[in-house]
Amino acid sequence: MKNITLILLGAGSASRFKLPPKKQWIWSGEKPLWLQVADNFQTIHSFKETVIVSSKDDIQSMRNFAEYKFVEGGGSRQESLKNALESVSTPFVLVSDIARCCLDKEMINRVILAKKSKGCVVPTLKVVDTIYFKGSPIDREESKIIQTPQLSCTATLKKALLIDIEFTDDSSAIASQDGDIIFVEGSVQAHKLTVVEDLSKLPCLKKPSSKALIGFGIDIHPFEDGKQMMLCGVEIDSPFGFKAHSDGDVAIHAVIDALLGASGLGDIGEFYPDTSDEYRGVDSTELLKDTVIRLNNFGYIIGNIDLTIIAQTPKLLNYKKAMRFNLAKLLNLKPNLVNIKATTAEKLGWIGRKEGVAVEAVTTLYYYDWIQA
Repeated sequence: MKNITLILLGAGSASRFKLPPKKQWIWSGEKPLWLQVADNFQTIHSFKETVIVSSKDDIQSMRNFAEYKFVEGGGSRQESLKNALESVSTPFVLVSDIARCCLDKEMINRVILAKKSKGCVVPTLKVVDTIYFKGSPIDREESKIIQTPQLSCTATLKKALLIDIEFTDDSSAIASQDGDIIFVEGSVQAHKLTVVEDLSKLPCLKKPSSKALIGFGIDIHPFEDGKQMMLCGVEIDSPFGFKAHSDGDVAIHAVIDALLGASGLGDIGEFYPDTSDEYRGVDSTELLKDTVIRLNNFGYIIGNIDLTIIAQTPKLLNYKKAMRFNLAKLLNLKPNLVNIKATTAEKLGWIGRKEGVAVEAVTTLYYYDWIQA
């Protein structure tokens, strides 16, 4: 009988990490850190369910990687844990931090085998250095370094978290309910990733893959009289612009779709739906900036962009340089890595009849190489 649910906490902002990607999205081979941790836990024990707690934005993208249960976190670790526990029905719950990413199978099995009704099993390490507290030394033989994962009685943990007290870990919460705290031997392998320097202490992390990820995007918009035409964030002298929910920058929309396609994160409509008033008339360059931030947070580096604009009208030759340099600025790329081509439809079809414009974009992405950072 599967009587344990696994909860992995990763909703923090990782403000101390100081690299472009969030630490949850450091790449190990071709897996982000959070996914490697979740998958590795499955090789150690057969859980009834695995719950991953993260931010709303992260979850929207995480769903494209795996079929685990995802829960939106709160403003603190405790709030995040409470949110996750709402869906837990098993008598026991194993809680760990995604940042404690190198798993020691023997240690985790020690924790699971020691489970006890109404109790909490905690892996610990001995203190080997002298410790002072408020200016005075304390007995290090009576001190312990607490680690995760911790295995708790679900009902007792839920009850404890109803109290208006902020607990630093699960064992503190269980102790407040007079539950048994069972200490087992921890593992130096279970080092927690907090700052950049910790990366060198985590042998389970692989070098990020050097594979190039290729994405394709296409967008089409008809003309609308009396509207300012924008292409690549550049104003085009024209008596008409594009009919669209936003400003209609068809070129930027194609680039966003190409970037999202290469990353496997979805499409422009999932992140910036044309049914939302939030994006009515929005400047598309703001959507592109937001997409670039999202990609950087998730550990992707943009390689290059190749863009083809298919338009019978207006003539774009005199705008290509401005479009190239503006798009390069928005994407944090050198201008030679942004190529813009413009062609007509040879008077064929709706483009040839001067009813609108189509744009195709191809891009490459690479995984952020934290080893070389």
